[in-house]
Amino acid sequence: MKLFDTHAHLLDEAFDPDRDAVIASLPGQGVAHVMECCCDEAGIDRVIELVERVPFFYGSAGVHPHSADEWSQDTAAHITRALQHERMLAVGEIGLDYHYDFSPRDVQKRVLDEQLSLANELNRPVILHDREAHGDMMDLLRAHKNGLKGIMHCFSGSYELAKECIDLGLYVAFGGALTFKNAVRPIDVARRLPLDRLLIETDCPYMTPVPFRGQRNDPGRIHLTLEKMAFVRGEEIELLADALYRNALNVYEIAEL
Repeated sequence: MKLFDTHAHLLDEAFDPDRDAVIASLPGQGVAHVMECCCDEAGIDRVIELVERVPFFYGSAGVHPHSADEWSQDTAAHITRALQHERMLAVGEIGLDYHYDFSPRDVQKRVLDEQLSLANELNRPVILHDREAHGDMMDLLRAHKNGLKGIMHCFSGSYELAKECIDLGLYVAFGGALTFKNAVRPIDVARRLPLDRLLIETDCPYMTPVPFRGQRNDPGRIHLTLEKMAFVRGEEIELLADALYRNALNVYEIAEL
């Protein structure tokens, strides 16, 4: 059984004490691939260094809404250069975050719009962050529906919203929140969506699944989300794992023999 953590942040300072040990442990836990997601321009070259050093990691380049007010055309050029690397596969993590509002909302929308356009120009999938901004997010995605592809990361919306995301060409990813006691809506959505558009992720070091909630998350715990998804969908774990792994290869356009 091979697992693909489609969204991780191993470069977060939470892993500074033991990053290499955590990474070295992953193949033994069934983790075949990890997508290391970038959040700001300063992180782009660090992601490239990581994917060059760890052969089963892939990377993205993009500006998170928290850092949207740092955006410039130089940043766009930096992302473009980074995505020429054979292991840098997506534009992300990009999106809107109206919970924290670390950047003004009009700036967040403008920067997301520019990065969606950039991804289309480069023919790359996007990794999307949407927190308490469903309306504006969907308006922008509809405006970029031609050529849109990628992942709605850490999905928290309704089934109807998820269905529209799929209709727009996106995959829908679930993380540790699927295991939380109050995860009524995510469970309903994960149960009803078509299997060929589902993904799992950790978003580590965040969103740690039960029974380790409150501790640091890492890709080795992705099997807990897999197990919960298999339970709510009534599917065999091994068959679900295989389908989710193939979905991850498809969305990131990875050819694997």
